[in-house]
Amino acid sequence: MDPLIQVRGLVKRYGGRTVVKGIDLDIRPGEVVALIGPNGAGKTTALEMILGLRPSDGGSVVYWCDDPRRHLGVQLQSTPFFPALTAAENLQLVASFYGVRLHRAEMREILERCDLAEVEGTEASRLSGGQQKRLAIALALVHRPQVLFLDEPTAALDPRARKEIRDLIRRQSRSGTSIVFTSHDMEEVEKLADRVILIHRGEVRAAGPPESLPRQHGVEDLEELYLELTV
Repeated sequence: MDPLIQVRGLVKRYGGRTVVKGIDLDIRPGEVVALIGPNGAGKTTALEMILGLRPSDGGSVVYWCDDPRRHLGVQLQSTPFFPALTAAENLQLVASFYGVRLHRAEMREILERCDLAEVEGTEASRLSGGQQKRLAIALALVHRPQVLFLDEPTAALDPRARKEIRDLIRRQSRSGTSIVFTSHDMEEVEKLADRVILIHRGEVRAAGPPESLPRQHGVEDLEELYLELTV
């Protein structure tokens, strides 16, 4: 099956320092891909270049369609809500940016999918941390994207909120959406990802299914692999 997004030789430099060094990766239909690696490894920079939010200094990103931004959903670590608007009003406003008019039933379906139906009338600024993360994902889903990018979606959340986000990712994956997410939680990666890409010092150091990748490198699990390859 042809990839939806094909990245080849992606490079980013800041001054005399190269922070992304020729990364290759494919994003295939319906799969969940986890990008792992230390802070500063180049994961977020690579994502931003793939999304067109940051110019690259080399390499190429080839999309499956002519207007990819209309088919990509993005949840970055900091999502600019309109704090005085309710959860439902934020959804309606962001949908309008994509030229989508959300009918009541469609908005309710997104809110329910993201476990936000009970707080649809609550101002975004008054939502809990977990609810705000789920709202950020809901905003990324209003135009029904084919590929969803999530940058550390469970970072700084309590165990219950992390579980809710993981369940949401599973539900969205089952609906056929391709998902790319970053995480420092190896247990989370093992549970959610079909494929893992480990990036360190701007390079891909390992890639493959989470159940077999550690064995390929002679270690028992993803945590050992992470420690082994990020020295």
